[in-house]
Amino acid sequence: MTVLVYTAHIAPEHVSAVEAAGRRVFAAVHAARPEGFRYAVARLGDATYVTLLEIPDGGRNPLRDIPEYTAFEAALPGWLAEPSTGGPGTLIGSYRVFDPAG
Repeated sequence: MTVLVYTAHIAPEHVSAVEAAGRRVFAAVHAARPEGFRYAVARLGDATYVTLLEIPDGGRNPLRDIPEYTAFEAALPGWLAEPSTGGPGTLIGSYRVFDPAG
C-alpha cells in the first residue's frame, strides 16, 4: 500500500469554502465507493488540514476520476495561506485507519 500525507494551511477567510468543497468531495467519494482506497481529512484548530490517503501499491488514485475532487484541487492554490507540504509516508502503525489486513 502507498500512504500519502499532506498538510495544508488555509487562509482563514477561505475555511468555509474549503469545508463546503470538502463535503462535496466526500459525498462524491461515498457515492463512487472506490475499492481498495482509504481517505481521511482532519482539521486542526488553526485552519490547518491534514489529509491521509491510502492507495494500493501500483494503483491509480481514484480521486482523479471524481469531478468534485478535481474542482477542489484546482481551487486549492487560491485558498492556501502558504504552500502545502507532504508526499509519500511510511506507515509505522495503525489501528483501524490504514490497515493492510482490513
